[in-house]
Amino acid sequence: MELNRSGLNDRAQWENAGYELPQFDREKVEQKTKENPFWIHFGAGNIFRAFQANVVQKLLNNGVLDRGLIVAEGYDYEIIEKMNRPHDEYTILVTLKADGNVEKTVIGSVMESCILDSESQTEYDRLKEIFSKDSLQMATFTITEKGYSLVNGQGQVLPAVEADFAAGPEKPASYIGKVVSLLYTRFLSGEKPIAMVSMDNCSHNGDKLYAAVKAFAEKWTENGLAEKGFLDYITKKEKVSFPWTMIDKITPRPDASVEAILEKDGINGLDPVITSKNTYVAPFVNAEECEYLVIEDQFPNGRPELEKGGLMFTDRETVDKVEKMKVCTCLNPLHTALAVYGCLLGYTKISEEMKDEELRRLVQVIGYEEGLPVVVNPGVLDPKEFIDTVLNVRIPNPFMPDTPQRIATDTSQKLAIRFGETIKAYAAAPDKNVADLKLIPLVFAGWLRYLMAVDDEGNEFTLSADPLLDEVCPYVAEFKKAMQEGRAAALAGVSEALKPILKKSEIFGVNLYDVGMAETVCGYFAEMLKGKGAVRATLKKYVQGA
Repeated sequence: MELNRSGLNDRAQWENAGYELPQFDREKVEQKTKENPFWIHFGAGNIFRAFQANVVQKLLNNGVLDRGLIVAEGYDYEIIEKMNRPHDEYTILVTLKADGNVEKTVIGSVMESCILDSESQTEYDRLKEIFSKDSLQMATFTITEKGYSLVNGQGQVLPAVEADFAAGPEKPASYIGKVVSLLYTRFLSGEKPIAMVSMDNCSHNGDKLYAAVKAFAEKWTENGLAEKGFLDYITKKEKVSFPWTMIDKITPRPDASVEAILEKDGINGLDPVITSKNTYVAPFVNAEECEYLVIEDQFPNGRPELEKGGLMFTDRETVDKVEKMKVCTCLNPLHTALAVYGCLLGYTKISEEMKDEELRRLVQVIGYEEGLPVVVNPGVLDPKEFIDTVLNVRIPNPFMPDTPQRIATDTSQKLAIRFGETIKAYAAAPDKNVADLKLIPLVFAGWLRYLMAVDDEGNEFTLSADPLLDEVCPYVAEFKKAMQEGRAAALAGVSEALKPILKKSEIFGVNLYDVGMAETVCGYFAEMLKGKGAVRATLKKYVQGA
């Protein structure tokens, strides 16, 4: 069995092996899509292949849509060259359910793949042609939060962006420069309306995309490189909109155990490709069954009935509430708590942590008892039901190969939003007391103990990547040395040593001294320094008492 057009001619062979196949006339849909595209997506990664492409396939199967997707890749061209095109745009989606069932679907809703390369006349001309079409309703993006940034870590404009500002829209080199150049093509073809929709997992994502696009439009019009009306076109919502969205679906790296299932079915050519840019991509993608995509309903050129595929359309305020519900309470803080303690207690799978009585109690209290009381219910999703699904279905799913080590990446950048907002809400509420928060400070203490890079058994481990490691690790270095040498007396002075970091509102969202939480964090941390098993003992003591 081969995953390509000719290999799928023998439908019975695939169906007998348990695969759900596209139920529409792909040649007809392909022709209509290329002639009158309605949706182009930038970012040919796993989330797109498992989520948006699957939604469109369902709608094609049900006759709601008569056209499919076009995908463009602007970061790693090899994804298109070595994966999409050799497989005639087909992908296998393996949905790993918490009850142990595995669903296998051949996704055939992508009709064309493009490379966002301004150096290739053929590739770029095709993209310009797509952006000139009256039918195009939206361009969507999953290019990661970094993809919208025009500056480096020091705030300096990136060299490619600087060069594009000066050179204009003819042949830009930067990612966003190319996107704005395509928008300029749409402007020149009659100021045609379009929705530019970031679907990346970051707060107020539409604003990030808008700011980047506007920066180019301003520079090009300022420098006389684009017609003056272009900036007006970008800033008029009835012409170009930048909706906010909230997306949530776990799509880990293609897993070897999933590859083995497919190989057993007799599918050939499943070998993953590691590109020259270190992208790990395979002909299949594995994903959890749960998925959420909430979108601000701002589409100046109209849109199809995507709500029939499970997407939720609402207003901006509701998207914001959903995003805060997820990021500040119902999912992300729970993941971070499990990541920190998972690394300290030797776990390598998040799902296994949910079998641990203390860890399960930790996230239950943080979610239901500490976070939920200050969450604003967005209406389109119920916060308690969301946490129920997270704790009972999503995180315990044994088939999801996610690790605490991966989730612990960039923790210093996550604590402020994931826990700080709850602390602020308690501080602001007349009927709440920050002192009632017992386990959020336990996560902070756990993170400081994690920074010592020594687990609860005394074994050293490698810290996950984080831009502040060089800044924050020195605060705990002396405690690490003292603990390893068994110098208990040297472990005194925790409060004084940690004071500078606990004051950093940019890390914790608040100055922990100002809200009266610092001493609690120091106390927990000190208890975790008492040698082997101290992390477990501290965790057990405080989650049982919560």
